[in-house]
Amino acid sequence: MTKPGSTAEQGNTASPNTTAARPVDPIHLAAVVLITASVLWRASITTRGYLTSDDFPIIGQADAGGLDPGHLFGLYNNHFMPAARLLTWVTHRLTEYEYWPYATLMVIGQVAVSVAFYRLLRLLLPAGWALLVPLCLFVFNPLTLEDSAWWAVAINLLPMQLAMIVAIGAQVRYIRTRRPRHLVTLGTSVVVALFFFEKALLVVAAVFLLTLCLYASGGPLRAVVTTIRRWWPAWLVLGGISVVYLAGYLSVSTSTLRAPISAGEVGAFLQQFYGQSLPAGLVGGPWTWLDASDGPAVVALTQTAQWVSWAIVAAFIGCTVWLRRVVAVRAWILLALYSGLGAGLIGATRLGSGFSGVAGLVPRYFGDVLLVAALCAGVALCGLRRAEAANATEPADATEPADATEPGPVRRHPQQFATALAAGLVLLIASSVYSGIDFGTDWRSKAGRDYLNTARAGLATAEPGTVFMDQPVPDAVVPGLSNPWNMQSRFFAPLDDEPVFVTKARKLWVFDSSGHVRPAWVKGVSAAPGPAPGCGYQVAGGRTARIPLKATVVDYWQAVRIGYISDRDTTATFRLGGGEAVPFDVHRGLNAMFLLVSGGGDEVQLAVSDPAATLCTDEIEIGALVPQPVG
Repeated sequence: MTKPGSTAEQGNTASPNTTAARPVDPIHLAAVVLITASVLWRASITTRGYLTSDDFPIIGQADAGGLDPGHLFGLYNNHFMPAARLLTWVTHRLTEYEYWPYATLMVIGQVAVSVAFYRLLRLLLPAGWALLVPLCLFVFNPLTLEDSAWWAVAINLLPMQLAMIVAIGAQVRYIRTRRPRHLVTLGTSVVVALFFFEKALLVVAAVFLLTLCLYASGGPLRAVVTTIRRWWPAWLVLGGISVVYLAGYLSVSTSTLRAPISAGEVGAFLQQFYGQSLPAGLVGGPWTWLDASDGPAVVALTQTAQWVSWAIVAAFIGCTVWLRRVVAVRAWILLALYSGLGAGLIGATRLGSGFSGVAGLVPRYFGDVLLVAALCAGVALCGLRRAEAANATEPADATEPADATEPGPVRRHPQQFATALAAGLVLLIASSVYSGIDFGTDWRSKAGRDYLNTARAGLATAEPGTVFMDQPVPDAVVPGLSNPWNMQSRFFAPLDDEPVFVTKARKLWVFDSSGHVRPAWVKGVSAAPGPAPGCGYQVAGGRTARIPLKATVVDYWQAVRIGYISDRDTTATFRLGGGEAVPFDVHRGLNAMFLLVSGGGDEVQLAVSDPAATLCTDEIEIGALVPQPVG
């Protein structure tokens, strides 16, 4: 028997305490609060907007193509994104043009990316309050608001960001443990991302550069050799995926590479990229935006804001290099290398085009760069976490550029460092939220939503038999570059109550620039006055009447309005220049007919099929469909 007070008894009485719940890590709690606040902030901006620009063609193609492989595996603007197309189709099938499902999926995606990023920080960085700096730098970054607000961007970039986080985490675990299962995670994450966005190939580059800069010792040449030799299985996996993917993608895509117009164009782009957007993104900018109509705003940094952002970034880099030495230098080299890849890709595909003037100011081009930037800032500030000895299989390397110990100045002045850290976090979040105000205001204005809502209201009250002739929606709703997916028939096709489009009609309606349903008219080139008093041009006896026009019409598809009076029902044919003859029904009395014809020239031909019929017309107009003038 054990005596009271014996060691065994003490052990038994102490056992319940060993199973007591651990106290909540305050850093975890702070991270949860910050991630929740950032997601709510983003959701408040996302839900103000609506579908825009490329969203409508993507949804229209999903409606038309469904699960057909030609649709899923076809390119959209040279982008290979079958998984994104499938997700769009599923969402559309459930809700048509309702916006809340798209907004909900974007918010859920942002939650997944934010949580995964925090877990990656815990893996890479030593535990401490300082890791909240890179967390806030990423989750509150105004330049990534577009990634969680615009569907066409979100379905590409959110999966890419998540894959980059998972792939880097898997690589770090593989470096520490050499377990093959981490290679499976590494490869799978890249493959999945490539089904959403071909730019996810840069995830491979990010993994390699991070390994090179943060885990390989020695100078540049030795580090490259060490990286390749020591972790060759990872490069075998990623290299194989990249080669297979590129072979397939290049076989179906067309080259989008462009040559810049001049050295000045390259210089202006680099100044925008490195002088405005990237430094502003590192300090919660840009504070001011250039409204881009229905799309998301672009960076519009003032000269003063540029100087301020440069000064803050330079001070932060200098401070981290002073504190962390080699590991900070390597972290910033990593950012320089990866951002150089990002800038090179944008420059190679956008310079020399009509978009080159703002190529370095478009926020969505920085979604992956800023993720890497936040990681680099975290490593430079906190150091790199060492692998626990129990889990590590790699031999310790005394020259490895990682240092998770507290620098001397921090150990000597912990209170001042904590105060500076807290003040920096508050200023960073405040700066980001301030930048988000104007972005949210611009994002709230959505021509596509207003146009669609107005059109649906008009269709709901339109009289039975209301028909339309197909024409483009306004450029503010869907740009003309998306032709033919900017046509009204494609735009409205996803609706259950879509309008009816015809090529000829006695009574025709049009959607005006705001989406209102109005009687149609034709504005363009008219016929010269006819010679017959009270009739104009008389078409009778089975003869073809040649009617001159006041001006030459361009050879293309044209809308035609013929106002006529006929003594009986019959049929007639209309021909514009050397174009194809278009038949139409003629009705007794005073009537009009709208036709869609192809042709051009300076005259038209009109004939009736009944030799006994007589048709008079002095109203022939050829050109564009417009709303009927009022009054």
